[in-house]
Amino acid sequence: MSTSMPTPADVAERAQEVLAAIVADEEFSAFETATLEYSSDWQCFTGFPVIEQWSLDADRGPLFTEGLRAPALKAAVFDLTGDERLAEVAVAVPVDEMTHAMIAQSQLVARIAARAGFQLIHQTDQEHTDYTGDFTHRAYRLAWGEPPARYWLVKDEVDRRVEILTARYASIGMNRAGREHAISFAAA
Repeated sequence: MSTSMPTPADVAERAQEVLAAIVADEEFSAFETATLEYSSDWQCFTGFPVIEQWSLDADRGPLFTEGLRAPALKAAVFDLTGDERLAEVAVAVPVDEMTHAMIAQSQLVARIAARAGFQLIHQTDQEHTDYTGDFTHRAYRLAWGEPPARYWLVKDEVDRRVEILTARYASIGMNRAGREHAISFAAA
């Protein structure tokens, strides 16, 4: 295996194979259903909400598609290099949030990965949500065409939107971008 980054074309080819194997798996339907049912637990205030006019109902299907493509790209890099750190390619924040919903289906995704012959790569302390339209973008375009800009937001735009969200949340008492509040739930 190589310890240098493979070409975007090689990654795209392998990512297409990985994604095709996932979608063809006998448990894919159960995996998709379980992932999308997880929506009631999607509580991040700075992940999905950075999507303009975010709607769980309208956006969850397209985000599921993008959420599948991101780990396929990571798996492809890992297959070609054997290096987990290199495989943690930059992913846009909303897409990364969907991968978290997928990973929450740990038994299903583990069985699918084993049958499909790929290694699921995702470790929070190594992940990169600093997507800038670089290597990941090039490999994605070669595999599936132009990524939807609605979900594949570059880091600077995500940061700008998080600032707006943080200010709005603070105006209703949700501090630190929804990570704390001083709301008392005692009966009046």
